[in-house]
Amino acid sequence: MTAPFPSTATVGSPTARGGYWHPFANMATARRDELVLVEGHGSEVLDADGRRYLDATASLWYCNVGYGRDEIVAAVEAQMRALPAYSTFGSYANAPALELADRLAALAPFEDAAVFLTSGGSDAVETVGKLVRAYWTALGQPQRQIVIARDRAYHGMHTLGTSLAGIPANHAVYGDMVPTVAHIAHDSAAALEAEIERLGSDSVAAFIAEPVIGAGGVIPPPDGYWPAVAEVCRAHGILLVSDEVICGFGRLGEWWGCQRYGVVPDLVTFAKGVTSGYMPLGGVLASPRVQEPFFTGEGTWFRHGYTYSGHAAAAAAALANLDVVEGEELLAYAGTIEPRLAETLARLGEHALVGAVRAEGLVGAVELAPDVLAADPGLLDRVVLGAREQHVLTRALGGTALQISPPLIVTPEQVEALGERLWATLEHVEMNA
Repeated sequence: MTAPFPSTATVGSPTARGGYWHPFANMATARRDELVLVEGHGSEVLDADGRRYLDATASLWYCNVGYGRDEIVAAVEAQMRALPAYSTFGSYANAPALELADRLAALAPFEDAAVFLTSGGSDAVETVGKLVRAYWTALGQPQRQIVIARDRAYHGMHTLGTSLAGIPANHAVYGDMVPTVAHIAHDSAAALEAEIERLGSDSVAAFIAEPVIGAGGVIPPPDGYWPAVAEVCRAHGILLVSDEVICGFGRLGEWWGCQRYGVVPDLVTFAKGVTSGYMPLGGVLASPRVQEPFFTGEGTWFRHGYTYSGHAAAAAAALANLDVVEGEELLAYAGTIEPRLAETLARLGEHALVGAVRAEGLVGAVELAPDVLAADPGLLDRVVLGAREQHVLTRALGGTALQISPPLIVTPEQVEALGERLWATLEHVEMNA
């Protein structure tokens, strides 16, 4: 399942360059720590100096089927030779986009889904933000403008997503952006009920939440949280949006994270695992309730879309990726790996530097102890770099924790190695603190 790197691979140092501005980076230090990756196979990647790393994060949560999937590459190449892309605005379409929409509709957590395709997760959130407002306007309730989100949430970095963010550092320097948003505690359905009553339900368009909070620290919901939230939304007629950009396509052992918690939303945003990162693609699944004013009678224009909505080659990548997920039964396989990963993280929780560990499906976090971080604010960054020296790639979440979200194909042996290498990292950092 995790093919080795070809012995014939030739690796050399890249040409020196300084023009690239890294996203989510302090460029004063990013160049110093720059790691140039050149190849990947299975759950491992290779850098420009020939060093091999276990990818503990599936890149940015997305490489669910692992690296080096020739079948996805072949599907993209074939489509690019035939028709790489063409606008799907208006009545235009292409075969891969139509096939993908039908396939995703069949996998959706509700029947008769409609699929709006975008270029990624931030696009999907922006799309759903416009769509919920357009929906209420079409129903003669244009005053329903407010979207409620949670603290510690991450919903991408477009204007609406930045405003919805419950991670203060992600929007602190940008000033006021979208004012018609509200935030509540991430772990309380009662807080949602109270906020709706404070705002007035006739002013609220939707509630959006990740099934498991991702970038905010990997925070699973409390028992009963999602059914209670769904009931609050139903009682007030508010649209429920499940942001599945991270949790979808097997990350929580189901096609959709909301299915793990027994909830049927009105809208779903997705990206990342739909192509496992082989091509940029995202989208929105809309339930029949949301479709109704746009698809019936004279219809209603939804004046929104992206240049690459329905990109043919990206859709071909998604179709091939879904073939891999289904053909190799990766959702079931992830279920067998989940307890091993949880046990591995639990052992790391015994280290003196660690304050807490969390795991749900194949997503987890190793959080450093608050008192340790207070005494040494730079410790987490040193742990991330130290893990790299142990040939593990991870990243910091929320300034407190390490992200753990390996490809769904990760082997039991690799999970064990992950735990051993991270323990060695913590030991080394502690000794040299």
